[in-house]
Amino acid sequence: MRPIFNVPGEGAFAFLMGIISGYPVGAKIVTKFREDNVCTKEEGERLLAFTNNSGPLFIVGTVGISLIGDSSIGILLLLTHVLACITVGVIFRFWKSNGKSGFRSSFLEKQNTSAKHVSFSNLGEVLTVSIMNSINTIVMIGGFVVLFSVIVSILQNSNVLAVATILIQPIFNFLNIPHDFCIGVLTGIIELTNGIKDITSIATKNLSTVIVLCAFLLGFGGISVLLQVFSIVSKSDISIKPYIIGKIFHGIFAAFYTYLFLSFIPFFNLNLGFEYETSFDPSIFGIIAILVLALICLLRYRSKISKKRSRAYGKL
Repeated sequence: MRPIFNVPGEGAFAFLMGIISGYPVGAKIVTKFREDNVCTKEEGERLLAFTNNSGPLFIVGTVGISLIGDSSIGILLLLTHVLACITVGVIFRFWKSNGKSGFRSSFLEKQNTSAKHVSFSNLGEVLTVSIMNSINTIVMIGGFVVLFSVIVSILQNSNVLAVATILIQPIFNFLNIPHDFCIGVLTGIIELTNGIKDITSIATKNLSTVIVLCAFLLGFGGISVLLQVFSIVSKSDISIKPYIIGKIFHGIFAAFYTYLFLSFIPFFNLNLGFEYETSFDPSIFGIIAILVLALICLLRYRSKISKKRSRAYGKL
C-alpha cells in the first residue's frame, strides 16, 4: 500500500472491504482509522478517495443479472470498476504529499493510541456495539435511498429533469450518445439505483452505451452516496473534497475502461452487429489524458504549496 498508494499497510483492509462490501463501508473504515490514529489526515483523505466503492453483490447481482440480464456484463462492470478504483488510488498518492514518508508520523501516532482489545470478558459489549453500528448504518442507507427516490420522483414529475437535460445534451452529442439516456444519467447522478434502473429499462439496440453509462454511474456513486459518506466523515477531520474529485474520476475511468474492453476485446463485444460504432475515437482518449494530467498537476501543485508552508512554519 505504501509504494503504490502512499498510505499505511492497514489501508489494505479498507481497500478490500470497500470493494467486497460496497458503499459506504470503505468510508466507515477510513473514518475509524482516523479516529484511532491509524493514519494521518492526509493519508485518510487519500484512502477515502479510492476505498469507498460499489460492491460485487450490487454490480453483478442487481445490475448485471437482474437489470441487464447477463452475468458476464456484471463481471465486466466489476472488473472495470476495480481497475478504475486502483487508477484513482495511484493518482491520489500525490494528494498533499510533502515528500516525507508518512510511516513514521503514522507509527508515532499509533504508539500513543490506547486501542481496546477484544477478550472473552468484553466480547458481549463488542458484539453489541458492532450490531448497533451495523443497524444504524443500514437504516441510514435505506433512509438516504428513500429520501432521494422521493426527490427524483418530484424532479421528474415537475419536469425539472427534462429541462436539465438541455445542459448535458452537448456532451451527449459530442460522445455520440442518444438523448434518450439523458434523464437516466441525471437521475443516476442524484441516486444511483434509480438512475441505473432507468438506463437499463430503455429499449435500445445500443447495449454498449447502456453498459458504459452504467459503469460511469457505478464509479461516481451519486449525490445520495456522497451525502452518506459526508455524514460519516464529518465525525473526523477528513475533508470530503478529495472524495468528490476521486469519485468523478472513478466514474470517468470506469466508463473509459469499459469502452476499451467492449471495443478491443472480442469476448466483451456485445453489440452483435447492432447500431454501435466501436472504432477508435481519439477524442475520447484525448479527454481522458487531459483530465488525468490536469489532476496530477493539481495534486503536485498542492504538494509543493504544502512543502513551502511546512518550511515556513519550521522557520517560525
